[in-house]
Amino acid sequence: MAALGAFLTLAVCLLLGHQTFAKNKFPCQPSNWNNGYNTFLKRHVISGMPTSLDQNEWQKFIKDNTGCDRPTQSFLYPKDLDRVKDVCTNEGGATYKENLCISRQSFTFVTVRSEPRTCEIRSVRKETKHLILACDLLDNKCLPVHFEGNPKNLKPNNNAKGCQAPETNLLSLCKFN
Repeated sequence: MAALGAFLTLAVCLLLGHQTFAKNKFPCQPSNWNNGYNTFLKRHVISGMPTSLDQNEWQKFIKDNTGCDRPTQSFLYPKDLDRVKDVCTNEGGATYKENLCISRQSFTFVTVRSEPRTCEIRSVRKETKHLILACDLLDNKCLPVHFEGNPKNLKPNNNAKGCQAPETNLLSLCKFN
């Protein structure tokens, strides 16, 4: 019976190790997108972001930092970075769906809507909501790689597993080098 259990564990490890999906089915799984966390930071956690909601300031900031190709951009305050990373842990986040985690606490951030390519700002709003972040395992640490919108102002389910719950992290049994 122990041999069957070892075989099944090995089979799961081999199948998951050769995963070719762009998005993981669970939070905190290894990712082939090694630059995901750095891209997340460059898009959403930028030092020097405007402190006001002035559209002219935000237009200049977006032109100089993130580019005008995305019509909706959300910016988190750099002082909150440790809390943001905690969303990808059992303590700070709950499993939402697929590799998405929802924060156990709400965050205040700025959302800017603009016209693609022209950078003409349509709106700048300060919002306070629970964050929904995609979390992947990079360098043995579960980190945010994507900021998902939360237009329905969802909150975490009190019964949801934490973001690094062992039941959802089958690859923790596998050692890939």
